[in-house]
Amino acid sequence: MTAEDEIVLYTNPMSRGRIAHWMLEEVGAPYRMQILDFEKREHKAPEFLELNPMGKVPTIVHRGIVITESAAICTYLADAFPQAGLAPGLQDPQRGTYLRWMFFSAGCIEPALVDRMCARSNPDRPGALGYGSYSDVLNALERALVPGPFVLGDRFSAVDVHIGSEIVWGLMTKSLEPRQGFREYTERLSARPAYQRCFGQSASGPG
Repeated sequence: MTAEDEIVLYTNPMSRGRIAHWMLEEVGAPYRMQILDFEKREHKAPEFLELNPMGKVPTIVHRGIVITESAAICTYLADAFPQAGLAPGLQDPQRGTYLRWMFFSAGCIEPALVDRMCARSNPDRPGALGYGSYSDVLNALERALVPGPFVLGDRFSAVDVHIGSEIVWGLMTKSLEPRQGFREYTERLSARPAYQRCFGQSASGPG
């Protein structure tokens, strides 16, 4: 392994960087973490803004390539390390389902949960919200986990890392209704060795 092959993860323990950390453990690729101190505003330092102008984590650098946004990082890592078996191939019929729910997680689940937690809504024009309505998102998410045990059936994939992280966080913050299917799904995920290496028995999990 060369220094170029090592993945650098810029993160903070209290951030979405935990999603990328879990994903890296699932992939099994060599990496090191660069912890940014939010109180010291290290995520807004000029040298970090050169990597990510938004000044956000997670951000990874791999072979000179910068990837930001947790769903993009999960997608990239799964494709960059196919030996881990965390993504259907381009010709695999499950590829469309995999991408559908990966982007649903980032584009619908998280905004819906954050709006719920912050008591924000647009009841007069629900169609103006990218995710429609909170109840629609939860019902669609519930259906995505049936019949299970994972989003792609018997096959665990990177989309479970992202959706699972959103569900764990939503249950922890009480922004997600504690439906039985959600609780059972997170129990299955928390038993995975990679999850345990990152979070142990922590109830907070990624997010």
